[in-house]
Amino acid sequence: MDQLTAKLKKLEKQNYRAYQQIKGQYDFADFELHIDHIQGDPYASASRFRATRAWSLTGLDWLKEKSYEYQVAARDFIARSFSEFAKQESSISIALTGQTVLDSTSVVFTEHGIELRFRINLPADGRSILAKKALNIITFYLPKFIRRATLERELNIDAMIKHCETIEDQEALRAQLNENNLASFVANGSVLPRIAGNCDLPMKDAVPFTAPESLSVTLNTPNQGDVTGLGIPKGITLIVGGGFHGKSTLLNAVERSIYNHIPGDGREGIVTAIDTMKIRAEDGRCVHSLNLSNYINHLPMKKDTCDFSTQDASGSTSQAAWLQESIEAGVQTLLIDEDTSATNFMIRDERMQALVSKGDEPITPLVDRIGQLREEMDISTIVVMGGSGDYLDVANTVIQMHDYQAVDVTEKAKDVIAQHPTQRTNECETALEMFVPRSLNRVSLMNILMDGKFRVSAKGKESLRFGKEFADLSALEQLESTSEVNAIGWAWFQFAQTPGWSNNPAKEFNTILENEWHANMPKYGDLAKPRTLDIMAALNRMRKSQFKPTN
Repeated sequence: MDQLTAKLKKLEKQNYRAYQQIKGQYDFADFELHIDHIQGDPYASASRFRATRAWSLTGLDWLKEKSYEYQVAARDFIARSFSEFAKQESSISIALTGQTVLDSTSVVFTEHGIELRFRINLPADGRSILAKKALNIITFYLPKFIRRATLERELNIDAMIKHCETIEDQEALRAQLNENNLASFVANGSVLPRIAGNCDLPMKDAVPFTAPESLSVTLNTPNQGDVTGLGIPKGITLIVGGGFHGKSTLLNAVERSIYNHIPGDGREGIVTAIDTMKIRAEDGRCVHSLNLSNYINHLPMKKDTCDFSTQDASGSTSQAAWLQESIEAGVQTLLIDEDTSATNFMIRDERMQALVSKGDEPITPLVDRIGQLREEMDISTIVVMGGSGDYLDVANTVIQMHDYQAVDVTEKAKDVIAQHPTQRTNECETALEMFVPRSLNRVSLMNILMDGKFRVSAKGKESLRFGKEFADLSALEQLESTSEVNAIGWAWFQFAQTPGWSNNPAKEFNTILENEWHANMPKYGDLAKPRTLDIMAALNRMRKSQFKPTN
């Protein structure tokens, strides 16, 4: 610490770039401080710091014996605690993941101890260094925050244990989905609505969720014991009901519960299989060498849909592309909301079939393929549907939302089908084809990186900068944090290090994300483990990605 103090004292009123001189490693007696990156000017992204404290000094070495899920939750709790302690000094920040607990690098457990990774916005007067203020932040305030966040007696251990056990229970629930033939589970008492579209906190005075008896399932957790709730079976599930009764609210809770939630969120008892993807229409997106022939055929001017590319996809084409890309990446459950879908991709009713013959319509609607996806590919689908009863013919389960409560109307739906048989014609002209994954050119990604001086950074959850290019990720509603987007970019970076084409990029990304996934990434604190589904979805939206059909 004395060495750092001496360096800082010499920098008072110097040009801001002189801060570069303090990069390095410093001994603070009971922890090591690493200054890895110094911001170029006062308005650039804050400087990157790390602090490592030996297990023997923390009283938290018992965490090393806990499960992976418990440790992820403990790291998350420590990061949140550090953030709370650091509120009195606004220049210090650590990356958090909102209401969700992700495998994040804000706090890392190593063989030697606990490592905190955070940022400090180094102070300045214009572009002149305020060394005395920096010295106060780094040598007075910061050590207090580090010690409090990594010392058992300074933490709220009861809250920490509850935090970790809540996450451990959610993982236990998720692990039981497959053996119970479920796509998702919603515990009784869950709070589904959020305060607002831009706030993820639970709505106060919301109606607690209660499962209908006919769809009630009881699962077991290691800490809470038995938990009862709605089991959404695999297969095709329709969520129906009048407007404003909670259809989309239920789907949103399901889609966001591919990850775990913190205590008090209201969704701690909701779990969804990790390989679940929500798809929607996305006008204007790019599509790269994708075989869309299961859904789109005989386009005008004989444009080939077996190897289809565009930089400006229509709503129906974009949704068909997303479905096919998700299958390629290993999806097992699809989530679809009628409100954000292309109508002509979802359904063509009998009158429209009579008006426009099949020979003039290139789209095979999802209603005619969805059963094949279930039967031939074992892909489940959960659809919010308020406008088309033709989906009743293919549904295994029909849940009606009424006053934010779920009612099982599957038997009633069967009566409706019998009394009002459909008059439309199935428009499948060919069998459902299985396609091998496309190949991806690693060299093209490396070229994009080199052209942009190897820059990789998230711009919120909506955009990823990779080299000079920007991928628009605003449609990927299941992304939880900027840290996930950063990690997606660095996973691409790793992938691009090998020359040539990859014949199965999703499989390679699965390997990159195995075990100590962050060990080969930069020692940044703003990374969180993404899903392969999201990595591939983002790559498909990079306009300069180069895919080709695998031979």
